[in-house]
Amino acid sequence: MTEKSHFSDAAEKLALNVSLASFLMNLLLSVFKLFAGIAGHSQAMISDAVHSASDCASTVVVMIGVHCGHRQADANHPFGHERLESAASLILAVMLGITGVGVGVSAIRTLCHPAALQVPGKAALMMAVVSILVKEGQYWWTRWAALTVDSDALMADAWHHRSDALSSVGALIGIGGARKGWLWMDPAVGLIICVLILAVAVKLFCQSLNKMIDQSCDTKALHAIAETILSQHGVVTIDTLRTRIFGNRIYVELEIGVDAQLPLVDAHAIAENVHQAVEETIPRVKHCAVHVNPVQKE
Repeated sequence: MTEKSHFSDAAEKLALNVSLASFLMNLLLSVFKLFAGIAGHSQAMISDAVHSASDCASTVVVMIGVHCGHRQADANHPFGHERLESAASLILAVMLGITGVGVGVSAIRTLCHPAALQVPGKAALMMAVVSILVKEGQYWWTRWAALTVDSDALMADAWHHRSDALSSVGALIGIGGARKGWLWMDPAVGLIICVLILAVAVKLFCQSLNKMIDQSCDTKALHAIAETILSQHGVVTIDTLRTRIFGNRIYVELEIGVDAQLPLVDAHAIAENVHQAVEETIPRVKHCAVHVNPVQKE
């Protein structure tokens, strides 16, 4: 009973292509946002530029995580490398949190020196609109790819894009308010952006951490596994069913009861059928180990 390969070359290529496109787009956005923020005297847009620049670094982490996390098992790593992808997600969450703190500190400093506040220009306003459209588009594209290849790191990067889109929405509101005469709104929005970024960072960190500590799978998946086992011919009972999440994959350990009068070869065939059925029916299951117990039928 061998572990199945779940991540094809085509899937890895898709993940890396999406990440590379995100990197190039984020690099261009960060440059244009920084220029628009400086030229337009907008603290919110400069903060947004810093956020986009952090996306470039995070995307590099995603590419490394996807590539390394889906290498085949070897002698030193017999269970595979899936946790490397979850580790990449943890790094992304920490990077996002640091970015949020930096944005917040910058906004507070600006609010503490109101005399330095200036009316933002149209360039900053227009750049905020462009950023919202681009980052929201990147979120949906990256999310689609993450669901397609079942990648934690890609999904973390998708949420990074969404946080950037929300950041740009805040920048748009702040810049618009400042242009109406409420100069304090521009840096104040920087604080709101900080909170939004930190909230996403904490969520990603907790999700990734849970996948690093051998947590059991959800109830829905457990029921699906149990139904698959009991549907196999020759299975009398499920004596034990344990699961653990390794990276973003599920490992299953179970004990089934079969008729004690069956020949060994037949009992083994039932166990093999259960093994194959669970791995083929539940895509997230990477390996299913089956132990057979004899059941005395009356």
